[in-house]
Amino acid sequence: MLPAEPVDDADVPRWIAELGLPGLVDIHVHFLPESVTRKVWAYFDRAEEHFGYAWPINYRTDEATRVDTLRRLGVLRFAPLSYPHKPGMAAWLIDWARDFAARTPAAVPTATLYPEPGVADYLAAALDAGVRCVKVHVQVGGFDPRDPLLDPAWQLLAEAGVPVVAHCGDGPLSGNFTGLDVFEQVIAANPGLVAVLAHAGMPDYQRALELAKRYEHVYLDTTMVGTPFTERTMPLPADWPTRLVEVADRIVLGTDFPQIPYAYVEQLRAVHHWAAADDRLGTGFLRAVLHDTPARLLRVEDSGKI
Repeated sequence: MLPAEPVDDADVPRWIAELGLPGLVDIHVHFLPESVTRKVWAYFDRAEEHFGYAWPINYRTDEATRVDTLRRLGVLRFAPLSYPHKPGMAAWLIDWARDFAARTPAAVPTATLYPEPGVADYLAAALDAGVRCVKVHVQVGGFDPRDPLLDPAWQLLAEAGVPVVAHCGDGPLSGNFTGLDVFEQVIAANPGLVAVLAHAGMPDYQRALELAKRYEHVYLDTTMVGTPFTERTMPLPADWPTRLVEVADRIVLGTDFPQIPYAYVEQLRAVHHWAAADDRLGTGFLRAVLHDTPARLLRVEDSGKI
């Protein structure tokens, strides 16, 4: 039987404990250099101009407080994702993320990329240094993931088996190269690529599920999916929990903390509702999504020992 769903952030540790988990593993969290963070937050402050609706950042605090917030929520490990929007930025972000992970025990080392000369070199160096997750943001980067400059990078990642969290869907805004049909070409050309479709491919949820069924290394993260905020504009199919049954082992926790315009608990409540809606999901599904599957992808199977 499922425990009672968490009522607020303070109630999350109780819920985790009653699920029999040591904590959460979040594959989609954002920590960036301070100068970049300010620019990202300024963008969301003008969300009504960009999206047509407000996007108040719920966790607008300093870096140390944000790390402590995740700890108090029961997040044992997380992937601090960064992403460039122009050439020459990715290598700098990788260096910053390495330093952040070194001083933040719960953070795993992450990297990112951009189609530019030298991308394979700095990515290979990052992999050699122990990177466990790579972020690709097609919409913000405004690049074609099929760019030949990226071919050796995709090959490196496929061989390494390091998960790539790819924001490649059309939500909340489409771009010149967004759309799951575009990124599927990258997946098809690199069969070993472990691709985590950010936001479950929002808003093309059905196509994302189809890709997970078609390719054995495709996963979907839960970031913002099914929350009341997102349901207003990009709602899930009514039978979403039933559709998840076939790919229950390919769903991983992601949240977009701290940029989310609501409390962290809202994402957890959404996942809880899916588990409760179909008896074939239940507690086993929650344990897999919240801890076991992302821990395996990030190679932190020892997360229960922290």
